[in-house]
Amino acid sequence: MKIYYNPRCSKCRETLKLIESKGKTAEIVDYLNHPPTLETLQSIVIVLGMQPEELLRKKEPIFIEKYKGKKLSDNEWLEAMVQNPQLIERPIVIDGNRAIIGRPPEKVLELI
Repeated sequence: MKIYYNPRCSKCRETLKLIESKGKTAEIVDYLNHPPTLETLQSIVIVLGMQPEELLRKKEPIFIEKYKGKKLSDNEWLEAMVQNPQLIERPIVIDGNRAIIGRPPEKVLELI
């Protein structure tokens, strides 16, 4: 199990706590300090069953300033997230070929 995690995010902390409360361990990826590559993000959206645009945090100031109202291709959205990882919705939990976004944190129970 892997969690794309921001330690300052309460939803990330709650999700990790739920994982650990079920006796599971998760590899923690601090995605702000270690952003995923384009290829990694491509595989994440495939496993999530989402379009790249659906993975965006559209209330982030950088989204509002640089991207609001723009129509980008899937690859352009992925590149934007690689360059600006704070745009990536969190937390993302991956377990093999299954993944969820932990909002609300209880959604992680679907993977356990």
